[in-house]
Amino acid sequence: MKRQKRDRVARAYSRGYLAGIEGKSRDLCPYGDMHTRSSWMNGWREGRTDQMHGYTGVAGVQNLQKLGS
Repeated sequence: MKRQKRDRVARAYSRGYLAGIEGKSRDLCPYGDMHTRSSWMNGWREGRTDQMHGYTGVAGVQNLQKLGS
């Protein structure tokens, strides 16, 4: 059975979240398309918020999984 890939927008969100929780700059967004860029930025904002609240490491990844569900 073939495994389905997640859509590009969901991947952009999760990559943005991981960049945000690691404290990276929002200027590092790799997407030029407006739709995927906004998804990456939304994930980045959530990641930065979680980093400020202390959700780093495993707690941050678990929070990302909750958001993705």
